[in-house]
Amino acid sequence: MKSLSIRGVRIDRMAGTPVVMLREDEAPRRAFEIYIGAPEAAAIKTALDGDQTPRPLTHELFVNTLEQLSYAIVRVVLTRVTAGTYFADLVLVGETGEESIVSSRPSDAIAIALRASCPVFASEELLEMVGEVLEEEESAPNDEILDEFRDFIENISPDDFQ
Repeated sequence: MKSLSIRGVRIDRMAGTPVVMLREDEAPRRAFEIYIGAPEAAAIKTALDGDQTPRPLTHELFVNTLEQLSYAIVRVVLTRVTAGTYFADLVLVGETGEESIVSSRPSDAIAIALRASCPVFASEELLEMVGEVLEEEESAPNDEILDEFRDFIENISPDDFQ
């Protein structure tokens, strides 16, 4: 198993459908995306942004219920893809210390993992099938450079091009 980072949620422009972006934590840092539903995309984005809701939503309710029943979610594993459908497992541990596996949609599993603060993994086989090595992301420009650029754009005039 390889550890993954949830990189974010975006809308695929061609399909008009939300996708969750995932990347392997260690080299070769393969990345892949999974198409997900709008409610799950909102749940993942809310958790990534650290936003709190006034009342528990479905994924929080699930995590809270498991905690009340003395179960801990110890990890999520994205296991395979078959005919474009991804599969995941929630790995739970109860009071006895024995692991239980619950099958899940990856989008729900990721939303739950974010709320339970547990790691997300992918099987090596899945990463070999769908993972793509991307060039390292360039570091984002710092605020000072962005402020200078904004100032330039706001104050530019046609005379500057003569």
